[in-house]
Amino acid sequence: MSEALVEVGIALAALAAVGYVAHRVSLSVIPAYIVAAIVVGPHEPTSVLGVSLTLVPETEFIDVLAELGVVLLLFFLGLEFSVDKLLADRRRILAAGTVDLALNFGVGIAIGLAFGLGAVPTLFVAGVVYISSSAIVTKSLIEEGWIANAESGPILGTLVYEDLFIAVYLAVLAALVAGSGDVAAVARDVGVAFAFLAVLAVGAWGGTAVLDRAFDLDSDELFLMGVLATTTLVAGAALTLGLSEAVAAFFVGAAFSQTDHVDRIEHLIAPVRDLFAAFFFFSIGLTIDVTVVTTVAGLLGAAVVCSTVTKVVSGTVSGRFYDLSPLRSLRTGIGLVPRGEFSLVIAALAVSAPEPVSTVIPPFAVGYVLVMSVVGTVLIQHSDRVTDALVPYVPGSG
Repeated sequence: MSEALVEVGIALAALAAVGYVAHRVSLSVIPAYIVAAIVVGPHEPTSVLGVSLTLVPETEFIDVLAELGVVLLLFFLGLEFSVDKLLADRRRILAAGTVDLALNFGVGIAIGLAFGLGAVPTLFVAGVVYISSSAIVTKSLIEEGWIANAESGPILGTLVYEDLFIAVYLAVLAALVAGSGDVAAVARDVGVAFAFLAVLAVGAWGGTAVLDRAFDLDSDELFLMGVLATTTLVAGAALTLGLSEAVAAFFVGAAFSQTDHVDRIEHLIAPVRDLFAAFFFFSIGLTIDVTVVTTVAGLLGAAVVCSTVTKVVSGTVSGRFYDLSPLRSLRTGIGLVPRGEFSLVIAALAVSAPEPVSTVIPPFAVGYVLVMSVVGTVLIQHSDRVTDALVPYVPGSG
């Protein structure tokens, strides 16, 4: 127990140190947190001048803290929206999400085939490069103050579409890796997951009065624990059923968004969110072994360049579906560039697959997440310069 406490203390110290530096030089804390974990984590580099840097291993406890970070980030994103708004935007979400899927999943398939990978490895590559990181995107929106801007609408819609698609995709991949090919089992798992989501959406839409009464508490302590317990239990149930915990947490946030408790939630829980979110980004860094990334350098380079372009293009098209200006449409595309947690989930699934999936996909996914988390957050942070250069090329910009 004492050893675990020391490890968490080292992690917090590393996060505080790099976070301070990032703020001093006006950089996003997200890549700083990831790099900090690479330095003190279990993978290379493990020492400098004979001094060990292997200070924090991958542990289940840190994984749980990281999961709470994802859950709370998406819960807060849900606070900014309502189920009524999502339903009203359903056609635009479908259109934007389909364009995003066609371009970004499609470019992953094209890259896999171009590098001579087989059908199953190519399917893995397509999933890794397709889906944006809900957690990193949400944190970036909060950091840059985009959360209340018009471009947050198509960004959110695309994230919801992606998370729903990935539930089906992961079920299919799991069946392929297991070699079962059991279509009925896959269909059953997907059906249960989406039934749970439907119940959750209905509850978020009609449960405002119940939540208002249930959380009308004088004690801030009880209020805090009640909100965290509700969100965590619902997200955990979704994960157990094969659905994204991020989607579930989002709908819990959407339910609370229509209550009178929003200001109190933001005041009490925002610091908790930021703490756990830091552990999420730290946990990504703990999984990264920079030495294995070189084995897939060509594949990685092609994926970074091509998928950055396709994500910006698909996001820009999505913004136009929402009748946004060329400037805000471009910002939509830029905002969706970061990749993260789902790509690592796909990598974890690939570890147990036969070769070449098990030898190619994990190092590729790890390297891809590292690069795209940095590229994505830097693009968002410097979006004004990027949009100034690219807006003239967007149709309708005049």
